[in-house]
Amino acid sequence: MEKVIISSKGLSLEDVIKVARGKAIVSLDKESKKKINQSNELVNKLLKEKRVVYGVSTGFGKFADVVIDDKQSELLQRNLIISHAVGYGEALEEDVVRAMLVLRINSLSKGYSGIRLSTLEVMVEMLNKNVVPFIPCKGSLGASGDLVPLAHMALVLIGLGKAYYQGELMDGHLAMKKAGIETVNLQAKEGLALINGTQCMCALACLATYDALNLNKVADIVGALSFEAQNGIIDALQERLHKLRKQKGQIDSAYNLRMLLKASKNVSRQGELRVQDAYSLRCMPIVHGASKDGLNYIKEIVENEINAVTDNPLLFTDDQTAISGGNFHGQPLALALDHLKIVQAELANISERRIERLLNPSYSNLPAFLTSDGGICSGFMIAQYSAAALVSENKVLAHPASVDSIPTSAGQEDHVSMGTIAARQAYEIGKNVSRVLATEYLINCQGIDMRKDRGMGIGTNIAYKLLRKKIKTLKEDRELFYDLEYSQQLIDDGSLVKEVEKALGKALR
Repeated sequence: MEKVIISSKGLSLEDVIKVARGKAIVSLDKESKKKINQSNELVNKLLKEKRVVYGVSTGFGKFADVVIDDKQSELLQRNLIISHAVGYGEALEEDVVRAMLVLRINSLSKGYSGIRLSTLEVMVEMLNKNVVPFIPCKGSLGASGDLVPLAHMALVLIGLGKAYYQGELMDGHLAMKKAGIETVNLQAKEGLALINGTQCMCALACLATYDALNLNKVADIVGALSFEAQNGIIDALQERLHKLRKQKGQIDSAYNLRMLLKASKNVSRQGELRVQDAYSLRCMPIVHGASKDGLNYIKEIVENEINAVTDNPLLFTDDQTAISGGNFHGQPLALALDHLKIVQAELANISERRIERLLNPSYSNLPAFLTSDGGICSGFMIAQYSAAALVSENKVLAHPASVDSIPTSAGQEDHVSMGTIAARQAYEIGKNVSRVLATEYLINCQGIDMRKDRGMGIGTNIAYKLLRKKIKTLKEDRELFYDLEYSQQLIDDGSLVKEVEKALGKALR
């Protein structure tokens, strides 16, 4: 089993995925433990000196001016967790919650939050023994941190709430007991340290960005199959043409398509069948490439946030001070995630148009809906309906969440990011995009069969054969749902990209 060590080097996006989905074993290095202990010592010093520090010796939000006696410190932190756990909706998926845990551990390990090492080690143990808190998906404003979802996560640490253990949902204290993990009595600053951060939206951002990077490569592979099925004009992919635009993503996408289609005898040259292709083929590198450029920017923002300290107040052991700031505000992620929504949605938009061109006999010069027995059979007619529905849903979800803000806490928290809403929407759009591309993948292979394959490209041939290992050419109507599920599985588990890159002998850009 893989291991991920939390250290000053930080975590990569791939590290987070290893923990979230691969269940890699997590541990803290010695330097992190030292910083954590030093930070906790400063909390104790602040209490002893009776300094007024937000969340340590005061209430929260509008109650920041209410000074709390240090004898009530434990009650203050416990009340913070139980009062803030007011989420609503379905549970976040296991990989999202595991990502939240590792991200919060990583942030707190930097040594600016005052939490005890023993408390962090309980969180590490929860990950390694796969105790997964039940966290409702709705309720975060994306500022003051992801207070609500993180509070639900913290409930399990103190023996409350609910959690999944060995596939069963149960009371939090029972899950911890069965896993052999001691629950925690929170000390000064610890409750605030656990919930003041962006780790819910960041967890969703990590998973959505990782998947989107895969989908962008898939879009090029599936788009190349569209060139095969539609006898696309290869001249439109020439390197010299795209270099004149000077957009890196466009140049990279055109490169991918050329590599995938190398040696293809199904593509055409300018003027052989037609002078120009429709935009969904001819402008494919420009559209896919713009998404590629957007993803590179988004990945940078997300990886910065993975290793960010987003608590408040932050403790600086070098000069023994505590400073209240706003690192918990989700605006950097909110804007990036709204961009991610659009970046992904556009891949589905152009994919659905390619589907339409292949199914419509006016464009394709093939039998309508790629069935040779039209009337009795519907072929792929309704598969396009479903893709169109997902594309339309994406357009609604792609409306920016970050342009909205509602003041909270009696006006003290008067601007919020709504970044967690953007994160949930980006995650959902990614699933829809995967299904649309899976639909095009399936339909393109049918189109290639009906067009009579004259010899496919190096990369497209592998993509075609991978699908055809299990899914046969459609001769008469059958339950396409299962074909689509398999097509999407090849996309989601990374098999399609992996096998194509193996055949090419190089990674797609």
